[in-house]
Amino acid sequence: MIDKAAAQLQADGWTIVEATGFIQLVGPLWERTANGEHEFALVTQDKHHNRRGLVQGGVLMTFADRTCGMTARYVSGKPTLATIQLDTHFVEAGKIGETLISRPRLVRSTRSLIFITTEITVETRCIAMASGVFKILRSE
Repeated sequence: MIDKAAAQLQADGWTIVEATGFIQLVGPLWERTANGEHEFALVTQDKHHNRRGLVQGGVLMTFADRTCGMTARYVSGKPTLATIQLDTHFVEAGKIGETLISRPRLVRSTRSLIFITTEITVETRCIAMASGVFKILRSE
């Protein structure tokens, strides 16, 4: 099922996001640009399940944090940011095997902070909503 979902994403113009560390364990994450907006996808696998056999809330939070953070980097043009706040609302359970989609959007950008929001969806269902504040760090 994972191979089929990955093949469909690839056919629809998605590419895998290069990742290391923790996020590599969660992914692969997929990315594409549609209508000038960044979109991200995560095909849920058995490794993402909680004790009830549904998508673990921490996976949803990690996906929201990463996709909002990447969007903040694109918006700011700065390579180094830090999440200083992430609010997440769980709306509905995600099922293993479903493809999660995140379409982050800029709310506001200042010289030092970027405010981003996203909805994580599966087809037409909203699974979670998140909003984050990202601090632009000085490059060293």
